Amino acid sequence: MGSKYLLLFFYMVVSLMWASPRATSPSHPMMQRFEEWMARFGRVYADDAEKWRRFQIFQDNVNYIETFNNRSGNSYTLGTNQFADMTFDEFLSKYTSASIPLNVKQEAPLTSFEDVNMSAVPDSIDWRDYDAVTEVKQQGTCETCWAFAAIATVEGIYKIKKGALISLSEQEVMDCSVGSGCIGGGWAHQAYKFIIRNGGVATESSYPYTGVQRNCESNIVPNAAYIDAYQHLPRNNETSLKVAVSKQPVASYLEATRDFQLYVGGGIFKGPCGTAVNHVVAIIGYGEDSNTGEKYWILKNSWGKNWGENGFGRLERDVSSVEGLCGIAQQPVIPIINSTPLELADVGSDGISAI
Repeated sequence: MGSKYLLLFFYMVVSLMWASPRATSPSHPMMQRFEEWMARFGRVYADDAEKWRRFQIFQDNVNYIETFNNRSGNSYTLGTNQFADMTFDEFLSKYTSASIPLNVKQEAPLTSFEDVNMSAVPDSIDWRDYDAVTEVKQQGTCETCWAFAAIATVEGIYKIKKGALISLSEQEVMDCSVGSGCIGGGWAHQAYKFIIRNGGVATESSYPYTGVQRNCESNIVPNAAYIDAYQHLPRNNETSLKVAVSKQPVASYLEATRDFQLYVGGGIFKGPCGTAVNHVVAIIGYGEDSNTGEKYWILKNSWGKNWGENGFGRLERDVSSVEGLCGIAQQPVIPIINSTPLELADVGSDGISAI
């Protein structure tokens, strides 16, 4: 009887050892890799137990990354970016949480774009080449992708129409937009509504981003840029989306997946992903790979420069699904300056969205 309990005690001790941070030596290659990753991103944990938990997640993500990268035929690369110590569920809860508003889903379809002269639309465009895109920004763990995407498009159209590229305030939009904020996400058109109602939006430097929702202070900072209106573009139509992006950056929703979380560039993102959108990005251009002929959208994200291709990404374009890859064509929306019915004729002219 005594030997039975002794054997049970032995197994318990061994199990506890394997569950302890000390089970993996600091000299273990994976732990060394984790320590180097921590130093690179300035990561500090509350205690050893939390560090051990993050190490296990990191190790699982590394195994996932290496399995993917070792496959043949990949069109892009995964890597240990700043999200490598987070589970996918944690990542979703902190960095996404956007959705298409129900009332927009129920709207009637806009113009089909069937009468657009596509030969007049350029084969490629990158609004960075026209100095209409500011530096990639970092939303942090606040669920404000909707504000960053909307502001990126306002910065773009203001440069195109007025000639000045100004870094504008996501924080003001987050603080002052009705029904939006840091927790629970928001919608890009809510940012446009505020800017129109407020008569403009402040610079980033005069109303800096803190990543925490505060009281609205729009009455004490001057406006630096404005828009007149906004418009939802035709849904599920990559052709009309191409026309719109040829004229200005566009805010659009997509489904961020685990592969999208760990995407570090090196090619065109082709999924896997569905159409259950949860994130908003700014589409700042489109193009075609000169070697493969593969078409892509150019995305400006709000996850800092360690994600994707220095904070930007390329997403496959003109796929068989009408929603576009990852749902990118489901609900695009644009801000408008100095609009006339004639100007809007080739980007959907069934009226400007109500404000």
